[in-house]
Amino acid sequence: MQLNAQHRASPCSSAKRNAVSANILVARSSCPVAAPFGGARPVVAMPPCRAHQFARRDGRRALAAVASGAAPAQLQPGSVSVVLLAGGVGKRMGASIPKQYLELRGQPIATYSLETFAHMPEVGEVVIVCDPSWRDIFEKRFAGLPSRLKFKWALPGPERQDSVFNGLQEVAPSAAIVAVHDSARPLVTPQDAARCMADGYSIGAAVLGVQVKPTIKEVDKELMVIKTLQRAKLWEVQTPQCIRPELLRAGFEMVKSQGLEVTDDVSIIEAMGMPVKITAGSYTNIKVTTPDDMAVAEKFLEEVPAAKQPVVAAA
Repeated sequence: MQLNAQHRASPCSSAKRNAVSANILVARSSCPVAAPFGGARPVVAMPPCRAHQFARRDGRRALAAVASGAAPAQLQPGSVSVVLLAGGVGKRMGASIPKQYLELRGQPIATYSLETFAHMPEVGEVVIVCDPSWRDIFEKRFAGLPSRLKFKWALPGPERQDSVFNGLQEVAPSAAIVAVHDSARPLVTPQDAARCMADGYSIGAAVLGVQVKPTIKEVDKELMVIKTLQRAKLWEVQTPQCIRPELLRAGFEMVKSQGLEVTDDVSIIEAMGMPVKITAGSYTNIKVTTPDDMAVAEKFLEEVPAAKQPVVAAA
């Protein structure tokens, strides 16, 4: 999870400013330009400021169609491509299999959100990013899902951003929005997801989030308090993160050209200087990463409608 304090990092900043904003981006000056996204075509390096200018220009072009009325004012049915990230290892869970494949009330965690998105009219395809050895977990659910949907596969990368990039390559050219979701968040609701998709389409980029409840303090390396952050401005970021595909592609070009590492998908858009909206979500949309999270998710599932209960898979 990431705390978003509405901070926007500039790729033209000095190394010192990059270090301060490390929660948004971390410069990887020691990495070759084309190191991320293995298998991608080589990228010619350009000065950081120039790369930022090109990415910002391309991002503005990506939004121009909506602003001018050339594109539909609202999302059309089947126009959203979901990139479902299911390639994580889940070391903190301490289980013998990745956390997203553990069973929650008799159903693999990763398949809850698959079914949620599959029944949303906005969604036309789901790109599942996972190791091929786990594909059968999802394939067993396909028979019970709407036949209009397309399912695609992509390989996970060494880092989250690499997995997102790989998934993006499989997204249909006609997609209006890419919704990137962590499969370890089984309790996302279709209502929250639909609002985030709509915000992403109209703004360019949006992410589900909730206001931080605890008091957050900034400390130094000796754990001495520097200051208390303004809680009203702090939001905990969730998924899905919904971005217009043209904008995300332009952002990845900038990320590759500078060898940047980003902590989440909308951080790429922030780095371009483009707007990102927080769509108010639900505190139940937790990421299951520890045994305690499993217990909490079990409790939440006891209180949700029958639509969230396990669907019997085809034999």
